[in-house]
Amino acid sequence: MNYFVDRQCQIEDIDLPSEAQLTEWVSAALKGRLDAAELSIRIVAPQESQELNNQYRGKDSSTNVLSFPFEMPEGIELDLLGDLVICAEVVSCEAIEQNKPLFNHWCHMVIHGVLHLLGFDHINNLEAEEMEQLEREILATLNIPDPYLLSE
Repeated sequence: MNYFVDRQCQIEDIDLPSEAQLTEWVSAALKGRLDAAELSIRIVAPQESQELNNQYRGKDSSTNVLSFPFEMPEGIELDLLGDLVICAEVVSCEAIEQNKPLFNHWCHMVIHGVLHLLGFDHINNLEAEEMEQLEREILATLNIPDPYLLSE
């Protein structure tokens, strides 16, 4: 398996995952699905997340993760999967609100985003159940508990 993650950090924060951590999480999501892939993970502030979310999804708010699959031109073969844009502040706030360890939630958001890059979605209940089950299975390989269980 040959996976390359380009970590682009647009903010300064001591509680951000390293490129090695991001690569480990991406590898877990892609294992058995792709032998090679390249992607960028851009860690941003709420303003950039909000602008992109508004431009591409018509939602005028920041969000945890946005996925931008690479659309391969015909006749070109690359391992380029796409880009993830993750808002560090949203991920941090969600981890606190959901009473989850911060890096467990980061891992979940990376895996969630990678699955979107692979074409998975959660528009309807059946798709959501399939995607959530895949997330659980991948997270379990990293010893991270089910993120959909309600924390007390």
